[in-house]
Amino acid sequence: MPEIIALLVGGLALVGAAVAGLYLWPVGRRGLRVAPARPLDFDTATRAAAAVIAADTADPEVRPESRSRLLSHGCRTGRAVLLLHGYTLAPEQYAGLAEEFFDRGYNVWVPRAPQHGTVDRRAHHRVEAGELTTYAAQGWAVAAALGDEVGVVGISGGAVLAAWLAQVPGNVVRHLLLLSPFFGPNPRQAPAYAVKPLIVLYGRRVLRDRVTSRGYSLAAVTQYLTIARTLPNPPRRTGLRTAAVAISPLDGVVDLRAAVDVPRRIADANAITLRVCTLPERLGVEHNTLNLGAHGDEWRRRYVALYEGEPVPTTDAPTHR
Repeated sequence: MPEIIALLVGGLALVGAAVAGLYLWPVGRRGLRVAPARPLDFDTATRAAAAVIAADTADPEVRPESRSRLLSHGCRTGRAVLLLHGYTLAPEQYAGLAEEFFDRGYNVWVPRAPQHGTVDRRAHHRVEAGELTTYAAQGWAVAAALGDEVGVVGISGGAVLAAWLAQVPGNVVRHLLLLSPFFGPNPRQAPAYAVKPLIVLYGRRVLRDRVTSRGYSLAAVTQYLTIARTLPNPPRRTGLRTAAVAISPLDGVVDLRAAVDVPRRIADANAITLRVCTLPERLGVEHNTLNLGAHGDEWRRRYVALYEGEPVPTTDAPTHR
Protein backbone atom coordinates (compact mmCIF):
# COMPACT_ATOMS: atom_id res chain seq x y z
CA MET A 1 0.00 0.00 0.00
CA PRO A 2 1.33 3.49 -0.68
CA GLU A 3 0.72 4.18 3.00
CA ILE A 4 3.32 1.52 3.85
CA ILE A 5 5.94 3.59 2.05
CA ALA A 6 4.89 6.67 3.99
CA LEU A 7 4.99 4.76 7.27
CA LEU A 8 8.41 3.40 6.46
CA VAL A 9 9.78 6.82 5.62
CA GLY A 10 8.43 8.10 8.92
CA GLY A 11 9.99 5.19 10.73
CA LEU A 12 13.35 5.71 9.11
CA ALA A 13 13.30 9.32 10.19
CA LEU A 14 12.98 8.15 13.76
CA VAL A 15 16.09 6.00 13.67
CA GLY A 16 18.24 8.48 11.79
CA ALA A 17 21.81 7.34 11.40
CA ALA A 18 20.87 3.73 12.16
CA VAL A 19 19.11 3.41 8.80
CA ALA A 20 22.22 2.16 7.00
CA GLY A 21 22.53 -0.65 9.51
CA LEU A 22 19.09 -1.97 8.62
CA TYR A 23 20.39 -3.41 5.39
CA LEU A 24 23.12 -5.29 7.23
CA TRP A 25 20.82 -6.67 9.94
CA PRO A 26 20.05 -10.36 9.36
CA VAL A 27 16.32 -11.06 9.10
CA GLY A 28 16.41 -14.81 9.67
CA ARG A 29 15.37 -15.98 13.12
CA ARG A 30 16.46 -18.87 15.20
CA GLY A 31 13.68 -21.25 16.09
CA LEU A 32 11.94 -21.20 12.72
CA ARG A 33 13.51 -24.52 11.75
CA VAL A 34 11.09 -26.82 13.53
CA ALA A 35 12.26 -30.42 13.65
CA PRO A 36 9.74 -32.89 12.21
CA ALA A 37 7.52 -34.32 14.92
CA ARG A 38 7.50 -38.03 15.69
CA PRO A 39 5.13 -39.69 13.17
CA LEU A 40 1.63 -40.25 14.53
CA ASP A 41 -0.77 -43.05 13.73
CA PHE A 42 -4.28 -42.28 12.50
CA ASP A 43 -6.01 -42.69 15.87
CA THR A 44 -3.48 -40.52 17.70
CA ALA A 45 -3.67 -37.83 15.01
CA THR A 46 -7.46 -37.87 15.12
CA ARG A 47 -7.41 -37.45 18.90
CA ALA A 48 -4.92 -34.61 18.56
CA ALA A 49 -7.17 -32.86 16.05
CA ALA A 50 -10.20 -33.42 18.28
CA ALA A 51 -8.30 -31.90 21.21
CA VAL A 52 -7.50 -28.80 19.14
CA ILE A 53 -11.14 -28.46 18.10
CA ALA A 54 -12.29 -28.96 21.70
CA ALA A 55 -9.90 -26.26 22.89
CA ASP A 56 -11.24 -23.89 20.24
CA THR A 57 -14.80 -24.74 21.28
CA ALA A 58 -14.09 -24.16 24.98
CA ASP A 59 -12.33 -20.85 24.37
CA PRO A 60 -14.87 -17.99 24.45
CA GLU A 61 -12.40 -15.84 22.54
CA VAL A 62 -12.61 -18.07 19.45
CA ARG A 63 -15.52 -17.37 17.14
CA PRO A 64 -17.66 -20.52 16.62
CA GLU A 65 -17.42 -20.33 12.83
CA SER A 66 -13.63 -19.98 13.04
CA ARG A 67 -12.80 -23.17 14.93
CA SER A 68 -10.35 -25.69 13.50
CA ARG A 69 -12.01 -28.29 11.27
CA LEU A 70 -11.39 -31.97 10.61
CA LEU A 71 -13.20 -33.67 7.74
CA SER A 72 -12.54 -37.36 8.25
CA HIS A 73 -13.80 -40.55 6.59
CA GLY A 74 -13.17 -42.37 9.86
CA CYS A 75 -10.03 -44.17 8.76
CA ARG A 76 -6.71 -43.49 7.11
CA THR A 77 -7.33 -42.77 3.45
CA GLY A 78 -5.13 -42.92 0.39
CA ARG A 79 -4.92 -39.13 0.31
CA ALA A 80 -5.03 -36.35 2.89
CA VAL A 81 -4.48 -32.62 2.72
CA LEU A 82 -3.58 -29.82 5.13
CA LEU A 83 -5.23 -26.44 4.42
CA LEU A 84 -3.57 -23.32 5.85
CA HIS A 85 -5.72 -20.18 5.83
CA GLY A 86 -4.62 -16.62 5.21
CA TYR A 87 -3.60 -13.78 7.49
CA THR A 88 -6.57 -12.10 9.30
CA LEU A 89 -8.84 -14.99 8.28
CA ALA A 90 -9.64 -18.42 9.75
CA PRO A 91 -10.60 -22.01 8.77
CA GLU A 92 -14.00 -20.98 7.40
CA GLN A 93 -12.10 -19.44 4.48
CA TYR A 94 -11.66 -23.00 3.23
CA ALA A 95 -15.23 -24.22 3.78
CA GLY A 96 -15.95 -24.92 0.12
CA LEU A 97 -12.52 -26.22 -0.88
CA ALA A 98 -12.34 -28.49 2.17
CA GLU A 99 -15.64 -30.08 1.16
CA GLU A 100 -14.41 -30.48 -2.42
CA PHE A 101 -11.34 -32.39 -1.25
CA PHE A 102 -13.42 -34.45 1.20
CA ASP A 103 -15.93 -35.42 -1.48
CA ARG A 104 -13.02 -36.74 -3.54
CA GLY A 105 -12.01 -39.10 -0.75
CA TYR A 106 -9.47 -36.98 1.12
CA ASN A 107 -9.19 -36.60 4.85
CA VAL A 108 -8.86 -32.86 5.44
CA TRP A 109 -7.33 -30.94 8.35
CA VAL A 110 -7.90 -27.17 8.59
CA PRO A 111 -6.28 -25.83 11.80
CA ARG A 112 -6.82 -22.31 13.09
CA ALA A 113 -3.69 -20.17 13.12
CA PRO A 114 -2.63 -18.61 16.45
CA GLN A 115 -4.18 -15.22 17.22
CA HIS A 116 -6.73 -15.70 14.41
CA GLY A 117 -10.47 -16.29 14.35
CA THR A 118 -11.06 -14.53 17.66
CA VAL A 119 -13.69 -12.09 18.84
CA ASP A 120 -10.85 -9.60 19.22
CA ARG A 121 -10.40 -8.65 15.58
CA ARG A 122 -7.01 -7.13 16.35
CA ALA A 123 -5.52 -10.18 18.06
CA HIS A 124 -3.71 -11.20 14.89
CA HIS A 125 -1.55 -8.10 15.26
CA ARG A 126 0.37 -9.97 17.97
CA VAL A 127 1.24 -13.09 15.96
CA GLU A 128 4.91 -14.09 15.85
CA ALA A 129 6.89 -16.00 13.21
CA GLY A 130 7.90 -18.73 15.64
CA GLU A 131 4.35 -19.55 16.66
CA LEU A 132 3.27 -19.59 13.01
CA THR A 133 5.90 -22.16 12.04
CA THR A 134 5.09 -24.22 15.14
CA TYR A 135 1.41 -24.13 14.18
CA ALA A 136 2.24 -25.23 10.63
CA ALA A 137 4.49 -28.06 11.85
CA GLN A 138 1.85 -29.29 14.29
CA GLY A 139 -0.77 -29.12 11.55
CA TRP A 140 1.46 -31.19 9.30
CA ALA A 141 2.06 -33.80 12.02
CA VAL A 142 -1.70 -34.42 12.17
CA ALA A 143 -2.32 -34.31 8.42
CA ALA A 144 0.60 -36.64 7.66
CA ALA A 145 -1.10 -39.40 9.65
CA LEU A 146 -4.48 -39.03 7.95
CA GLY A 147 -3.50 -40.40 4.56
CA ASP A 148 -0.89 -42.32 2.62
CA GLU A 149 -0.09 -39.43 0.29
CA VAL A 150 -0.29 -35.98 1.86
CA GLY A 151 0.07 -32.44 0.61
CA VAL A 152 -0.51 -28.82 1.61
CA VAL A 153 -2.62 -25.96 0.28
CA GLY A 154 -1.97 -22.45 1.54
CA ILE A 155 -3.38 -19.05 0.71
CA SER A 156 -1.63 -15.70 1.17
CA GLY A 157 0.35 -15.92 4.43
CA GLY A 158 -0.74 -19.54 4.73
CA ALA A 159 0.94 -20.17 1.37
CA VAL A 160 4.24 -18.98 2.85
CA LEU A 161 3.80 -21.55 5.62
CA ALA A 162 2.91 -24.23 3.06
CA ALA A 163 6.09 -23.54 1.09
CA TRP A 164 8.07 -23.58 4.34
CA LEU A 165 6.62 -26.99 5.26
CA ALA A 166 7.51 -28.34 1.82
CA GLN A 167 11.15 -27.43 2.47
CA VAL A 168 11.52 -28.72 6.05
CA PRO A 169 13.83 -31.75 6.02
CA GLY A 170 11.98 -34.93 6.94
CA ASN A 171 8.55 -33.74 5.82
CA VAL A 172 7.14 -35.77 2.92
CA VAL A 173 4.97 -33.14 1.24
CA ARG A 174 3.92 -34.70 -2.06
CA HIS A 175 1.61 -31.99 -3.39
CA LEU A 176 1.80 -28.22 -2.99
CA LEU A 177 -0.78 -25.65 -4.06
CA LEU A 178 -0.18 -21.97 -3.30
CA LEU A 179 -3.00 -19.46 -3.73
CA SER A 180 -1.95 -15.80 -4.04
CA PRO A 181 1.19 -16.46 -1.96
CA PHE A 182 2.60 -13.52 0.03
CA PHE A 183 6.34 -13.88 -0.57
CA GLY A 184 6.57 -10.13 -0.87
CA PRO A 185 4.29 -7.10 -1.05
CA ASN A 186 3.07 -5.72 -4.35
CA PRO A 187 5.78 -3.28 -5.55
CA ARG A 188 3.12 -0.59 -5.93
CA GLN A 189 2.54 -0.86 -2.20
CA ALA A 190 6.09 -1.28 -0.94
CA PRO A 191 9.12 -1.40 -3.26
CA ALA A 192 11.71 -4.14 -2.89
CA TYR A 193 14.22 -1.85 -1.17
CA ALA A 194 11.69 -1.17 1.62
CA VAL A 195 10.98 -4.80 2.52
CA LYS A 196 14.02 -5.50 4.67
CA PRO A 197 13.69 -2.27 6.70
CA LEU A 198 10.01 -3.11 7.22
CA ILE A 199 10.93 -6.56 8.52
CA VAL A 200 13.55 -5.15 10.89
CA LEU A 201 11.65 -2.13 12.14
CA TYR A 202 8.17 -3.61 12.44
CA GLY A 203 8.83 -7.35 12.46
CA ARG A 204 11.32 -6.93 15.31
CA ARG A 205 8.96 -4.35 16.85
CA VAL A 206 11.65 -1.69 16.94
CA LEU A 207 8.93 0.74 15.95
CA ARG A 208 5.41 0.89 17.27
CA ASP A 209 3.05 -1.14 15.12
CA ARG A 210 1.00 0.51 12.40
CA VAL A 211 -2.18 -0.78 10.74
CA THR A 212 -2.95 -0.25 7.07
CA SER A 213 -6.30 0.65 5.55
CA ARG A 214 -6.85 -3.08 4.86
CA GLY A 215 -6.53 -3.81 8.58
CA TYR A 216 -3.09 -5.38 8.16
CA SER A 217 -0.68 -4.96 11.04
CA LEU A 218 2.84 -4.23 9.77
CA ALA A 219 4.24 -6.11 12.78
CA ALA A 220 2.19 -9.17 11.78
CA VAL A 221 2.63 -9.24 8.00
CA THR A 222 6.37 -8.91 8.41
CA GLN A 223 6.32 -12.14 10.43
CA TYR A 224 5.26 -13.93 7.24
CA LEU A 225 7.93 -12.08 5.27
CA THR A 226 10.49 -13.19 7.85
CA ILE A 227 9.47 -16.81 7.28
CA ALA A 228 9.67 -16.31 3.51
CA ARG A 229 13.24 -15.05 3.94
CA THR A 230 14.19 -18.29 5.74
CA LEU A 231 13.32 -20.52 2.78
CA PRO A 232 16.50 -22.31 1.67
CA ASN A 233 18.25 -20.88 -1.36
CA PRO A 234 18.75 -22.92 -3.42
CA PRO A 235 15.66 -24.94 -2.47
CA ARG A 236 15.93 -28.54 -1.30
CA ARG A 237 14.88 -31.60 -3.23
CA THR A 238 12.31 -33.22 -0.96
CA GLY A 239 10.27 -35.63 -3.08
CA LEU A 240 7.57 -33.16 -4.12
CA ARG A 241 5.46 -34.63 -6.94
CA THR A 242 3.26 -31.70 -7.98
CA ALA A 243 3.48 -27.96 -7.43
CA ALA A 244 1.06 -25.28 -8.55
CA VAL A 245 0.26 -21.65 -7.92
CA ALA A 246 -2.88 -19.62 -8.61
CA ILE A 247 -2.77 -15.83 -8.82
CA SER A 248 -5.03 -13.00 -9.86
CA PRO A 249 -3.77 -10.12 -12.01
CA LEU A 250 -6.01 -7.85 -9.92
CA ASP A 251 -4.18 -8.74 -6.70
CA GLY A 252 -2.83 -5.52 -5.23
CA VAL A 253 -1.39 -7.17 -2.12
CA VAL A 254 1.29 -9.60 -3.28
CA ASP A 255 4.33 -9.40 -5.52
CA LEU A 256 3.02 -11.46 -8.44
CA ARG A 257 6.49 -12.15 -9.80
CA ALA A 258 7.70 -13.54 -6.47
CA ALA A 259 4.45 -15.48 -6.16
CA VAL A 260 5.55 -17.52 -9.19
CA ASP A 261 9.35 -17.36 -8.93
CA VAL A 262 9.60 -18.82 -5.41
CA PRO A 263 7.50 -21.96 -6.05
CA ARG A 264 9.13 -22.33 -9.47
CA ARG A 265 12.53 -22.64 -7.82
CA ILE A 266 11.10 -25.25 -5.44
CA ALA A 267 9.59 -27.14 -8.38
CA ASP A 268 12.85 -26.98 -10.33
CA ALA A 269 14.76 -28.36 -7.34
CA ASN A 270 12.38 -31.35 -7.38
CA ALA A 271 12.60 -31.78 -11.17
CA ILE A 272 8.89 -31.16 -11.67
CA THR A 273 6.90 -28.60 -13.65
CA LEU A 274 5.27 -25.75 -11.80
CA ARG A 275 1.71 -25.26 -12.98
CA VAL A 276 0.69 -21.59 -12.95
CA CYS A 277 -2.97 -20.62 -13.10
CA THR A 278 -3.86 -16.97 -13.69
CA LEU A 279 -7.47 -16.18 -12.92
CA PRO A 280 -9.25 -14.20 -15.66
CA GLU A 281 -9.81 -10.56 -14.81
CA ARG A 282 -13.50 -10.90 -15.67
CA LEU A 283 -14.00 -12.78 -12.39
CA GLY A 284 -13.16 -9.60 -10.49
CA VAL A 285 -11.17 -11.58 -7.91
CA GLU A 286 -8.48 -9.63 -6.11
CA HIS A 287 -6.24 -11.03 -3.35
CA ASN A 288 -8.54 -13.66 -1.86
CA THR A 289 -8.53 -16.25 -4.66
CA LEU A 290 -11.01 -18.36 -2.70
CA ASN A 291 -13.60 -15.57 -2.84
CA LEU A 292 -15.05 -16.67 -6.17
CA GLY A 293 -18.75 -15.94 -5.80
CA ALA A 294 -20.97 -17.69 -8.32
CA HIS A 295 -17.92 -19.31 -9.96
CA GLY A 296 -16.83 -20.98 -6.73
CA ASP A 297 -17.81 -24.58 -7.51
CA GLU A 298 -16.09 -24.55 -10.88
CA TRP A 299 -12.88 -23.00 -9.60
CA ARG A 300 -12.66 -25.20 -6.54
CA ARG A 301 -12.68 -28.18 -8.89
CA ARG A 302 -9.92 -26.53 -10.88
CA TYR A 303 -7.88 -25.92 -7.75
CA VAL A 304 -8.07 -29.61 -6.81
CA ALA A 305 -7.03 -30.52 -10.34
CA LEU A 306 -4.04 -28.18 -10.05
CA TYR A 307 -3.13 -29.70 -6.70
CA GLU A 308 -3.28 -33.20 -8.15
CA GLY A 309 -1.31 -32.27 -11.27
CA GLU A 310 -4.23 -33.00 -13.58
CA PRO A 311 -4.90 -31.04 -16.79
CA VAL A 312 -6.91 -27.86 -16.27
CA PRO A 313 -8.88 -26.20 -19.12
CA THR A 314 -6.82 -23.32 -20.45
CA THR A 315 -9.64 -21.15 -21.84
CA ASP A 316 -10.19 -19.34 -18.55
CA ALA A 317 -7.31 -20.72 -16.53
CA PRO A 318 -4.08 -20.51 -18.50
CA THR A 319 -1.25 -22.71 -17.26
CA HIS A 320 2.35 -22.43 -18.32
CA ARG A 321 5.85 -23.15 -17.13
